[in-house]
Amino acid sequence: MAVYVEKDGPVTTVIMERPDARNAVDPTTADALVAAFKAFDRDPEARVGVFFGSHGTFCAGWDLKYGASLQGKDVRAELALDFPVGGAAPPRGPMGPSRLALGKPVIAAVAGAAVAGGMELALWCDMRVMEEDAFFGVYCRRWGVPLVDGGTVRLPRIVGMGRAMDLILTGRKVDAAEAHRIGLCERVVPRGKAREAAEALAREIARFPPGAVRADRRSAYETHGLPVRAALELEWRNGMPTMAEAVQGAGAFASGKGRHGDFTAI
Repeated sequence: MAVYVEKDGPVTTVIMERPDARNAVDPTTADALVAAFKAFDRDPEARVGVFFGSHGTFCAGWDLKYGASLQGKDVRAELALDFPVGGAAPPRGPMGPSRLALGKPVIAAVAGAAVAGGMELALWCDMRVMEEDAFFGVYCRRWGVPLVDGGTVRLPRIVGMGRAMDLILTGRKVDAAEAHRIGLCERVVPRGKAREAAEALAREIARFPPGAVRADRRSAYETHGLPVRAALELEWRNGMPTMAEAVQGAGAFASGKGRHGDFTAI
């Protein structure tokens, strides 16, 4: 089985396991990833997800052996992944969940290579925890494979246009130290510790009241690029449904919890 799920209370970890292909994604794996993340999003007990590639590799990208099997065929028809007319929900991306807009946060736990489409999957996540010898790279640049799983959309928003162009046009390797320096990852941890650290971070986030976490996350994405007034209005509309939760939290503070930045008793 190329994809499986492990749950620990409010934390759900989705794991890719295709060691012979360095966790490259073929259509079967893409479908399985979409199913796993949709199930996570529907699960009322799940609050934060972790995305992990087993056997020391996050993901080597789109399965080029599968891609080679498309020679001489109508690739667009074979993939059948075009966006529909009229704004209907699109089919999955070639890499699987890259077009999903989940309502809950997901943290990428990056070990080894996260390259080409694998880098795009890591960019799809809300945060990235990298092992010290892990690396990113638009390695598909060598083979003429375009970024069609959100790489050209998300990378500039995360690191800025100039840095994004450097990585997109050159396809060069980006080690964990540089990734952290330019904001491409949020944590760097020792080798073999990415999953453990990402799950610990997920548990930390999962402790908080979920309504405001999800509303603020949604606002950060949905207000991007909007004029200030429109963004402020959308932020207000996203936040107001959680105010009952906020009032309850204010009551907890008034009773003596969480003083002086104490996050332990909330």
